[in-house]
Amino acid sequence: MPLRRLPDNIVNQIAAGEVVERPASAVKELVENAIDAGATRIDVVMRDGGRSLITVTDNGSGMSAEELELCFERHATSKLPDDDLVFIQNLGFRGEAIPSIASVSRMTITTRQEGDDTAWKMSVEGGRKHAPEPGSGQKGTRVEVRDIFFATPARLKFLKTERSEFGAALDVVRRLAMAFPGISFSLSDENRAALRVTGSEGDLFDAWLDRLGAIMGREFADNAIRIEAEREGVKLAGFAGVPTFNRGNAMMQFMFVNGRPVRDKLFTGAVRGAYMDLLARNRHPLLALFLELPADQVDVNVHPAKAEVRFRESGGVRGLIVGSLRHALAEHGHRASSTISGQALGAFRPQNTPLPIQSATRPAASWGRWNDSPTSPPSYGLAEAAAEFQAPFTTQNPPSARGGDESPQQQEKVRALEQFPLGAARSQLHETYIVAQTTNGLVLVDQHAAHERLVMERMKKQLSEKGVARQMLLLPEVVELDEVSANRVVERAEELAEMGLVLEPFGVGAIVVRETPAMLGECNIKGLVQDLADDLGELDTALSLKDRLDDVCATMACHGSVRAGRRLSIDEMNALLREMEVTPHSGQCNHGRPTYVELQLGDIEKLFGRR
Repeated sequence: MPLRRLPDNIVNQIAAGEVVERPASAVKELVENAIDAGATRIDVVMRDGGRSLITVTDNGSGMSAEELELCFERHATSKLPDDDLVFIQNLGFRGEAIPSIASVSRMTITTRQEGDDTAWKMSVEGGRKHAPEPGSGQKGTRVEVRDIFFATPARLKFLKTERSEFGAALDVVRRLAMAFPGISFSLSDENRAALRVTGSEGDLFDAWLDRLGAIMGREFADNAIRIEAEREGVKLAGFAGVPTFNRGNAMMQFMFVNGRPVRDKLFTGAVRGAYMDLLARNRHPLLALFLELPADQVDVNVHPAKAEVRFRESGGVRGLIVGSLRHALAEHGHRASSTISGQALGAFRPQNTPLPIQSATRPAASWGRWNDSPTSPPSYGLAEAAAEFQAPFTTQNPPSARGGDESPQQQEKVRALEQFPLGAARSQLHETYIVAQTTNGLVLVDQHAAHERLVMERMKKQLSEKGVARQMLLLPEVVELDEVSANRVVERAEELAEMGLVLEPFGVGAIVVRETPAMLGECNIKGLVQDLADDLGELDTALSLKDRLDDVCATMACHGSVRAGRRLSIDEMNALLREMEVTPHSGQCNHGRPTYVELQLGDIEKLFGRR
């Protein structure tokens, strides 16, 4: 067959195959056009998951009759005033979306500019255009797309279920709504509104947080940390969840570059690096970050659907994201997720079974047995006493865990300690959990998880300043491993020595440990070495241990922390609480689990029906 030029309708259908993969792709392109037109309200309606109908209505600038006819031509755009593909200031710029969608559907656009006497309407069916004609409508543009892919039935067969296609469109609109909190958005399927958010005014961060809370959930807004940083003209802003507020997947991680929602591997890797020693590997934080940088520093023209970008200085962008997240998380020290206390309270099950009642005439021997007549009235004065006992606490009689044998000086010391965020230690349960009392509630601390984090942070600090202090073992300990594991550990002996662990080979499949990090105290040396051998087997041999400092320090800290089952004195417990309050990331252990649960007095009272 000789070389020939393809017909325009085939060219548009090929373009549609790249730009319009599914109904959600059409929604994305049309909503972006509305945003570029300066709209403050955008309403999207879909029927049958977008198969039979998609409408996008906005109150933007609208178009004239001449522009309406031109917008169906390929590569006709108003968004490149200087014909420069480097300095792109809008979401759209190629002029492919409208003709591509029109080539595979039945599209009608009704538009009106402010000040015009009438609106203009134009229809295109499978690429066949009709002349513009007067229409009716308010200022702005309404795009109606019917029977998408009717002109390309093969593509129609690859669409998923109605619910899946609608869900994909919902995700698209949500992302755009996050990026533009000043615009009102709605998405419905003609029966119900799946999304409806109102534009916010005022401070940008407040507007962002309000919009993110509406889309990602109010719990995210309650557990979000503000991110704000700038480096060499690149600005990063947004919100990130505390580590203990996490999910089992990365679906709630969003990145926006110059207002454009993107999916970028650099972003995913940077977030994983920032939370590396704060979360277990199968848990993911929730966050939304907004990156702004000069247009010539990013290429948004590397993907047909503009879903990916390429940075000129990718290393600098990654460093800014990692550094900003780590700095913000460190500033919030011991803060843990507010949802943990809710989960803890939800685990309690108030019992409705009546308690035994001691009658004034019943002998003491009958105590502990159920009342023979549960419906019988209590003895005189008992109902009044019970009502008084169950009344909410007042400032005149606050609850207290203090014993009657404490001296006034001890009681004053406890009252002073209660003013600290984690309160005053009052007791230890099961030689594992510390119970502390605050001015308005109580705190339950997992002593092993908390000390694990403290040891790790101390080790990292010592290593960065002057090296980890070591203690020599009175009797060196020999650890037997398989030959491969032993060789793997010995190869890293010099690097491990910098971290305070001094060892050397001791025959085939064995090593001898001579010194350990001083801060670990008495630890399970055999278990420590075996875990390190396993970790080293998973690490890239090209990476130094300093590159994986968090992983190695976490393994060591786990074996050197205060173990569950160890009895602590009140002074030791208070010292642990005070150190937690000033240590970064102490709200979660090295595996991402919470180190403490805080219960407010009002919530506890609700459990017992006091409120």
